[in-house]
Amino acid sequence: MPLAMVTGASSGIGLELSREFAEHGFDVVMVAEEAAIHTAAAEIGPKARPLQLDLTDPAAVEELIDQVGIPDAVAINAGTGVGGAFVHETTLEDQLATVDLNIRSAVHLAKRVLPGMVDRKSGRVMITSSIASAMPGPYQAVYNASKAFLRSFAQGVRQELKGTGVTITTLMPGLTETRFFERAGMLDTKLGATSLKGSATTVAHEGFEALMKGRSSVIPGTIINRLQTLGSRLLPDRVLAAVHGKLSKPGTA
Repeated sequence: MPLAMVTGASSGIGLELSREFAEHGFDVVMVAEEAAIHTAAAEIGPKARPLQLDLTDPAAVEELIDQVGIPDAVAINAGTGVGGAFVHETTLEDQLATVDLNIRSAVHLAKRVLPGMVDRKSGRVMITSSIASAMPGPYQAVYNASKAFLRSFAQGVRQELKGTGVTITTLMPGLTETRFFERAGMLDTKLGATSLKGSATTVAHEGFEALMKGRSSVIPGTIINRLQTLGSRLLPDRVLAAVHGKLSKPGTA
């Protein structure tokens, strides 16, 4: 039976990706820092195995590989963010934790699983970026930058892997109904308070289908997400930053 690994799997997109894998015949290792990962795995059923690990710690990434080995599919989905002005409203510790989880652990995990996949000439990797990767992010500057890194990283390594039997798919969700804005302290922003968020179930379903087809990337959800991404490519950064700032500034909800 094929084996999948999903990080950031205790809720939201990661939980729904785990459900997709299980429903399509995979055993799935679900990874998250929170104790809630055990409840989440019980919800998925007997195909799911929980691992409670803090992937901001490099030793935890190594432990994950030691326990699981090289799965058939990996969703590198764990991520976090911090809302507020970079200079005076956020701490260095919180911003570096965002870098450690969103960027460092993703690179670390990819570096550990991809060589084994290439050696056996098969494997599917998903890396969760965001449509936020296409624009500067005032009041969540490190988060947006981290998602831009992931998008570039995934597409760069994907090109290197052509002809190996291994693919990388970049998942590019828009605003999604998850715990992200609560955890980032952004419920008092227009972005956090909007009712126009998409479904994590839809994001996971479309992402899973794209992963299994070996597609380069997928922007799940409504046409609005695709149009927003296109607009981000056409408008200058100063305009995008001004628009984003109006939506993500604390106290604007």
